[in-house]
Amino acid sequence: MNKVVWSVVAALAVSAAPAFAADMPVKAAKVPAAASSPWDVAFGSALMSDYVFRGVTQSGHRPSVAAYVEPRYNINPNLQLYAGVSGESIKFANDAAAEVDFYGGIRPTFGPLALDFGIWEYYYPGGTCFGGFAGGVGVPCPAVLANGNAAKSVASFYELYGKATYTLGDFAFGPTFYYSPNFLNTGAEGEYLSGIVKYTAPASMALAKDIGWYVSGEFGRQWLGTSDAFYNVAAFPNGIKYADYNTWNIGVGFTYKVFTLDLRYSDTDLSKGNCNAFTSDPTAPGAGPDITPINPAGGGSSWCGATFIAKLSIDMTLASLK
Repeated sequence: MNKVVWSVVAALAVSAAPAFAADMPVKAAKVPAAASSPWDVAFGSALMSDYVFRGVTQSGHRPSVAAYVEPRYNINPNLQLYAGVSGESIKFANDAAAEVDFYGGIRPTFGPLALDFGIWEYYYPGGTCFGGFAGGVGVPCPAVLANGNAAKSVASFYELYGKATYTLGDFAFGPTFYYSPNFLNTGAEGEYLSGIVKYTAPASMALAKDIGWYVSGEFGRQWLGTSDAFYNVAAFPNGIKYADYNTWNIGVGFTYKVFTLDLRYSDTDLSKGNCNAFTSDPTAPGAGPDITPINPAGGGSSWCGATFIAKLSIDMTLASLK
């Protein structure tokens, strides 16, 4: 797996980021010609019918709200530094209060090629430790989940990422790569590689005045390592090897000035049993037919299944308001 990680990182270097293909930028931000300052701030908010991250619901298939603010500094028209903070409402197995993201990086641009490198911290405050008893293995926590799943009080983690976007006419495409040494604080490494394609209709094909549209899709693979002993089962007392999985989404979006309505289908090939082991879904049955080596009780989770997402967002910058 290390060979895959380093080969992808090298490929991104030579070719010299909250989860949808629609979020791919067509071009890196540049200093407006009339701007008197290299500083700018992007900000916005969104309402989603479901908050889905790499094919897995983060909101228990419930609606979610999000907001962000991102200060930017343009060193020159082709090189931008940025940092940001965002927040999303979630439903995790540990009952964390929310997701708060802190991120920052650099965006160099070379003609039609836009690159993006940075670090992303996912912070989940207010979680509760829930112990499990699957396979007769106990976890010392002040509370238990009725179905026997276990969840740490802390799920926070960080990822390093690299993205490359090449714009050719009305099309934009490229790879994204993320790496975490401790995904969701489970003790398991995580690597995510995906390819994104987006077609943005030209102004001549606008549905009406100021109403544009696009079509986009993404296919990715999430690799996961072995958890620490907290998530053990009887057959794997030192931790479980989470199942790797593929995920994909495809959708259409409509834009009106600073507003975007994105309608998207998302799915994965992760089985219900392995999904339950990965998410510790508290709504999954305690036993059932979805038995896998890492999910011996057989309770299955729908948190990784096919879903439809409607997302209404508003995005703007201070420079655009002048």
